[in-house]
Amino acid sequence: MALDSYVGLGRSGLNVSPFCLGAMNFGDAGGFGTGVEESEKILQTYLDHGGNFVDTANFYTGGQSEEILGDYLAAHPGLRDRLVLATKFYGNLHPGDPNGGGASRKAIIGQLEASLRRLRTDYIDLYWLHNHDWSTPLEETLRTLDDLVTAGKIRYVGFSDTPAWFTAKAHTMALLRGWTPVTALQMEYSLLERTIEGELIPLAEDAGMGVLPWSPLKSGYLSGKYRRDQAPSDSRRASVLGAPTDAQFTVIEALAGIAEEIGASPAAVALSWVRNRPGITSTLIGPRTLQHLEANLAGLDVHLTPEQTAVLDDVSAPTLNFPFELNRSMGRMLKYAGATVDGEESGVHFLVQGGVRH
Repeated sequence: MALDSYVGLGRSGLNVSPFCLGAMNFGDAGGFGTGVEESEKILQTYLDHGGNFVDTANFYTGGQSEEILGDYLAAHPGLRDRLVLATKFYGNLHPGDPNGGGASRKAIIGQLEASLRRLRTDYIDLYWLHNHDWSTPLEETLRTLDDLVTAGKIRYVGFSDTPAWFTAKAHTMALLRGWTPVTALQMEYSLLERTIEGELIPLAEDAGMGVLPWSPLKSGYLSGKYRRDQAPSDSRRASVLGAPTDAQFTVIEALAGIAEEIGASPAAVALSWVRNRPGITSTLIGPRTLQHLEANLAGLDVHLTPEQTAVLDDVSAPTLNFPFELNRSMGRMLKYAGATVDGEESGVHFLVQGGVRH
């Protein structure tokens, strides 16, 4: 598979690369990012491999991420319209201004105009709500976004890091009122973070939303740098992130075993696992160096056997919120109560009447 093996973003007509280039590290604010020259090399290499999907946010590296992308687009005429460009709103870049962030009409329009200036473009392809704004009426947020679609300033709407109940409510409200619906979800997802399988992924599959996992390597834990008996090479970054837990190391070691078995890096195997999960559209990669990008792209060439996938599935199986396990284990049995359906016996031989089990 290659970056130009494009996939549809949910039920929309938008086609994107299977790996989306996350630009969170573009810019050196905070000391952990990437300078302009290296950022541009990463972007150019991604494009040279056929990639067409780039994601950022208004507050990444204090706005530098958007500025780097904007300057690059301005220096390469004709590229902008060939690129699917995504950014996010919610983060307040104006300390002390109560209307500088969030999802109110004033905040959204102000943030969008600032992002358009930094990105040096007149429209955003995919505009993400970056968090759940508890203080703003949902109708206000959705109507504002729909107005911006009508005005041609954004093309599609996505939600990032929002609860399932809120996302479902927003999508349903938009459909009922004829507003722009939620096209895609951006959520953390990896072998070490699978809890979105409980509600968010089923919601996305049912509603036809694309799912874009972020942090598929769990902040580098799944990159191959971490071992129980040795410190990672990037000790400064590790000092901020901390070390994996014993349970996480169990998953890391299983991943390393399969990587060795097939002759690939742990990062490539972890990315392949995420990319092939049910409901996943395009996976976000956030390289800080050109070397990181090349290592991530290797994940497109890894093909796990059903047995290898089962090993990773089992060792990383999450504990999901109630009532997921009850629904899975008891739903079919209670529904059919011993009847044979499609040639299968349900295995239940009791009835529940008046709260009494018989």
